[in-house]
Amino acid sequence: MPGFIKVGYYYFFSSQVIRSVVYGEQPRNRLDLYMPRDNSKSSPVVAFVTGGAWIIGYKAWGALLGRRLAERGIIVACIDYRNFPQGTISDMVTDASEAISFICKNVVSFGGDPDKIYLMGQSAGAHIAACALLEQAVKESKGESTYWNLAQIKAYFGLSGGYNIQNLVDHFHERGLYRSIFLSIMEGEESLPRFSPEIVAKKLSAETISLLPQIVLLHGTADYSIPSSASATFADVLKQAGGKVELQLYEGKTHTDVFLQDPLRGGRDKMLEDVLSVIHVDDASAREKAASAPTPERLVYEWQIKLARQISPF
Repeated sequence: MPGFIKVGYYYFFSSQVIRSVVYGEQPRNRLDLYMPRDNSKSSPVVAFVTGGAWIIGYKAWGALLGRRLAERGIIVACIDYRNFPQGTISDMVTDASEAISFICKNVVSFGGDPDKIYLMGQSAGAHIAACALLEQAVKESKGESTYWNLAQIKAYFGLSGGYNIQNLVDHFHERGLYRSIFLSIMEGEESLPRFSPEIVAKKLSAETISLLPQIVLLHGTADYSIPSSASATFADVLKQAGGKVELQLYEGKTHTDVFLQDPLRGGRDKMLEDVLSVIHVDDASAREKAASAPTPERLVYEWQIKLARQISPF
């Protein structure tokens, strides 16, 4: 809580945060923008889909990530979408895709570089973003009319995501997301393959797979909310299909360590460094600038993090 209060103060009072930009007609079609202090040149943009078990997702969950990336010269757009029961998975994917379209069309107007747009999702958000990505690839391969195209996305980062939903039903049930509720979110058992990116990828042609951007899957090996094998298996499927994919596993890290606890600790953040290494791969000056950025301060004591771990359901 002490750490969240500090992040909350930043979220509500920092001039670098532009809250609740409207991207669509639904009540939750809003996004927050985290802006770098230096706006002298166009910046890379990360479109971030937050997690929340498809039920409690909220754009402000990405405040800490938004702050850390903005401190290193990257604009972050944290996307809200309809949660269950306000919407089901197809509504969530539609919202995410509409938000991506909005960002791609308006990136220049808020100081972003149209040639450096990245898609990222965490937990349920990683699943939703992956569904939107593959759905877009299928549409483009069929020549269907779309509002954005995959060529605009340089890379996709999937953080602690689940990509074979069919195989995770029992696991989620044991973790407290009961089968009946989860199947309602996913529009019935018959829809599970359709909303399982891993299963969808197996059926795609090599031509369709080639449309996908670089895919970077990030996962902690001690994640008991969504096992790291979910990312490892998805990476294998994409590699076998000819996709451009990289898997990064963090030894001993839980579902929230890489997203909350590590940034709250301050100092060096391996996951953030891995993301930055992809974004700045062709920009030596940006890499140098990010490396010389001030070290993030510790927001909570270590004993508080250890205490929170004892009571966290994730």
